[in-house]
Amino acid sequence: MIVVARLAMLVGLAGLVPFVLGAGSVLFWTSHSAIMAHYFYLYCAGILAFMAGIYWPIGMQLENRSYPVSPVVTLVLSQVFFVVGGLGLLMPLAWQAVLYPLLYAGLYLMDVKMLRSYWPAWYLKLRLLLTGVSIASQLVVAGVIFTLL
Repeated sequence: MIVVARLAMLVGLAGLVPFVLGAGSVLFWTSHSAIMAHYFYLYCAGILAFMAGIYWPIGMQLENRSYPVSPVVTLVLSQVFFVVGGLGLLMPLAWQAVLYPLLYAGLYLMDVKMLRSYWPAWYLKLRLLLTGVSIASQLVVAGVIFTLL
């Protein structure tokens, strides 16, 4: 396995720690669940912005395009995910609980359906793991939020 793949796996797995710890803090620190959920979704929005930002340089490749999606589409989708994820932070927690898992699933589907030929196989496997754990964490937090309502 190439060094970049190992580094991406290490950084990706390390990025799951705040998801898991954040969901645990919302679940078990009941006296502060609402504030911990706000911090959790702040992290969710940050990671979403980072992942959406990947599509910006893909869209700006002018030479040797090797992917089936228009550069305009990747640039627009990058901004849609970024803006909706940012505006999601202004929504009530119940709306965030619905929005962020959908956005994460949407990003993953974009990688798998629209850009599959662009990504190496190891990356798509890593994305499935990372997206699965992050969405599972978001669903735990959503469960707590809807229990509090």
